[in-house]
Amino acid sequence: MKKIAKKIITSILRREASAVLRKYKPKIVAVIGSVGKTSTKDAIYSVFSQEFFVRKSEKSFNSDIGIPLTVLGCGNGWNDPVIWLQNIFSGLRLLVQKQKYPEWLILEIGVDRPGDMKSAAGWIKPDILVVTRFADVPVHVENFSSPEALIAEKSLMITALKKDGVLVLNADDEKVLALKSKWNGKIKTYGFNEKADIRGSHLSIMYGEDDIERKFPTGTILRLNVGDTSVPARIFGTLGKTSGYGAMATAAASLSAGINLVKISEGLSLIVPPPGRMRLITGIKRSLILDDSYNASPVAMKSALETLKEVATYGRKFAVLGDMLELGKYSTDEHKKAGALAKDSCDVLVTVGVRARNIAEGALDNGMDENNIYQFESSREAGKYLEKLIGDGDIVLVKGSQGSGTNKIRMEQAVEEIMAEPEKAGELLVRQGEEWKVK
Repeated sequence: MKKIAKKIITSILRREASAVLRKYKPKIVAVIGSVGKTSTKDAIYSVFSQEFFVRKSEKSFNSDIGIPLTVLGCGNGWNDPVIWLQNIFSGLRLLVQKQKYPEWLILEIGVDRPGDMKSAAGWIKPDILVVTRFADVPVHVENFSSPEALIAEKSLMITALKKDGVLVLNADDEKVLALKSKWNGKIKTYGFNEKADIRGSHLSIMYGEDDIERKFPTGTILRLNVGDTSVPARIFGTLGKTSGYGAMATAAASLSAGINLVKISEGLSLIVPPPGRMRLITGIKRSLILDDSYNASPVAMKSALETLKEVATYGRKFAVLGDMLELGKYSTDEHKKAGALAKDSCDVLVTVGVRARNIAEGALDNGMDENNIYQFESSREAGKYLEKLIGDGDIVLVKGSQGSGTNKIRMEQAVEEIMAEPEKAGELLVRQGEEWKVK
């Protein structure tokens, strides 16, 4: 019964949202890819909102229900039928009355199953389409015949791009760059590649300056180069190459919308990192948490571990890694690969979940001391044990898939156990609403 009700509500909201787009005619930036969609969407919003009246997808509203909710400016009703009715009436009011509506919508569009992107492309017509990065083994691949089939599904949004629209491609990803052949219109590329239209350089980690001997990282800095013009871009509160790519993609989209590089640089410095995406959180005992607990895929896990390896600290490095879900036949090998990377990235490895046992095995196979490996069934249990292990100057990376039911990983629960101010969990961590508490 719930499934039928959901289909009916989704259909109504999508029809309303489609009609709203036709009535108000906002310009649209759509963000697709396997890695970095939410961070890139938030970065684009940070810059665009300095110049335009803008609305973005909240959190990770990127599904068949999340996208219409964003267009209508409504929240998720979860299991409350009253809220869903209110959402439907809100859509009707937008259609019946003339209301102030955003000039730009920044939409994150995801794919879980075959047909998802085809459905979205049927009613969303972007002015700018940003493609972040594809993965060799992307999340949700178990629902498709192959990684290539999943990429083909995601790429269908190109067919919806307006004739005078701009396709923004990651020049460092061959699979993304190959999409050039699917579009005859304007294309902008970004990346560290010398041939990229918006080229990043000098990517590095920023550190605090109060105590040189005990400095912690504070964010990421790089330079954005367009022709002979170069500006610095500082992204505070988050680490990793993904944030650099988000800045470059934002520059490409913003330039396409007529925003100059100086304004882009200023807007990027105002980004508030989304929860659970390599966000810096103060931990107990003067430690620092790299909270990447929103989700996990092999390519994102690799990126996070590479960042942990690179960051400097006066303490130890911990990698707290949970199961990566929806990998199908690739699961065992990809978890073992993550373990091999962890061996070279951290001093202490903590795993959470059944699949993550293969991370521990991969680390052991590659020479990590078994005395530095701890395995747990739940993230909460791992977090409580971590309280005993971590100390002054330690940096703790926390990452894993979301999951539900028997596959529930929820690595943010480990973060909550070791953050210095757990009373701020609702503000800083992912999945803190009451609806998540009961799942």
